[in-house]
Amino acid sequence: MDGLIDALTRIVGAENLADDSLSKDKYGLDWTRFYSADPEIIVFPRSIEMVQQLVKFANENDLPLVPSGGRTGLSGGAVATNREIVVSFEKMNRILEFDRIDDCVTVEPGVITQQLQAFAEDKGLFYPVDFASSGSSQIGGNIATNAGGIKVVRYGLTRDWVVGLKVVTGSGELLNLNRGLVKNATGYDLRHLFIGSEGTLGLVVEATMKLTSIPQDLTVVLLEVPRMSDIIAVLQTFREAIQLSAFEFFSEAALQHVLNHSKSTHPFTAATQYYALLEFENESAETMKQAMKAFETCVEQGWVIDGVVSKSEQQRRDMWAYRERISEAITPFTPYKNDIAVRVSQVPRFLLAVEQKVLDEYPAFEIVWFGHIGDGNLHLNILKPGGWDIDDFKHKCEKVSNKILAIVEQFGGSISAEHGVGLLKRGQLGFSKSAAEIALMKSVKQVFDPKGIMNPGKLLAP
Repeated sequence: MDGLIDALTRIVGAENLADDSLSKDKYGLDWTRFYSADPEIIVFPRSIEMVQQLVKFANENDLPLVPSGGRTGLSGGAVATNREIVVSFEKMNRILEFDRIDDCVTVEPGVITQQLQAFAEDKGLFYPVDFASSGSSQIGGNIATNAGGIKVVRYGLTRDWVVGLKVVTGSGELLNLNRGLVKNATGYDLRHLFIGSEGTLGLVVEATMKLTSIPQDLTVVLLEVPRMSDIIAVLQTFREAIQLSAFEFFSEAALQHVLNHSKSTHPFTAATQYYALLEFENESAETMKQAMKAFETCVEQGWVIDGVVSKSEQQRRDMWAYRERISEAITPFTPYKNDIAVRVSQVPRFLLAVEQKVLDEYPAFEIVWFGHIGDGNLHLNILKPGGWDIDDFKHKCEKVSNKILAIVEQFGGSISAEHGVGLLKRGQLGFSKSAAEIALMKSVKQVFDPKGIMNPGKLLAP
């Protein structure tokens, strides 16, 4: 250990190392609650050069590296359980360059998502990738997991906003990918291999992100929907009437956890089983007229009982909080998460099939539903009963989840829409990828990380 500390000190300096127990617990875990942190040491590089030297040293000495961003992941992708060196990017957190002609900004990987959003707003622009953890997640982690969030229905995923990427591969080579170009027809776009690779091919050390225009007069409508099967009809009715920027849903159980956690009041006088939250740009009186017409249609059809429309920016934020605080509110209950997705057109039948399986298999567990219905992404959360052993709970959930994921496979869906695979779901990858695909993924990893030091054990099972 002393020799390792001496070597790392020469690379990053003693002030950029931590090996105390508090730091190990803090930087060795993400939001997943099924693992115990056991890293060897935490390293805080401050430059690309430091990262390159660190990776070359690790490669030469067969030392495993685990990249660490805001640690808001939910699949164990940033967990260090086997004496790995954790590479935290929180000190590489500068906004490096802004180009107003290209409407692009170049950032280090440790920049907080909300920091980028605020920077864009200050420049009269908008960074649209948004989610509940934007106040603590980092851009490098967003890229590593191809983060989605609440506005995918209009703006797409993180992948759609990365126009340039610098990465350090498992052998310590620095790659400068795409360089901010809009058009670049020069063969394989390696940038997209690293986006969503969960740190298994290399480390993101710099990113150029494009920005867009600020949406005007965003308005939120919160709807009471008594039957989950009707939510897609509600989505289609509004989508045909107005341009949506978000369409979310959550259950009464999810809302109650948020209300208890935040000590806030219920948005309706009488509760129902499910809620839909949609957002749009209220561009004109005609836009609101069409939105209200869609609402009236949904009520007439019996799909919606009641609704609330935001009248101010503060009210819009308060209504979003009902949705965005769900993960935070249920985290103390050690949720086992199924982050699943199918084509939007398949959602009604898929929902019914999964719901029936849940009712059959989880009668004793509390189920919390929420998700991004507008892009086909559902979050099924099973909360650990009090007094249950965490390993027993995880084992039971995994056993039954395989039955749920068999339904996902039947519908041609994904076992992980936005949380990534990490440690938690690596054994389930076969439900979404063929054996040939997995073999090719392993071959790609071998090319970029020949010694297997980059986030070993994550995404791909050994």
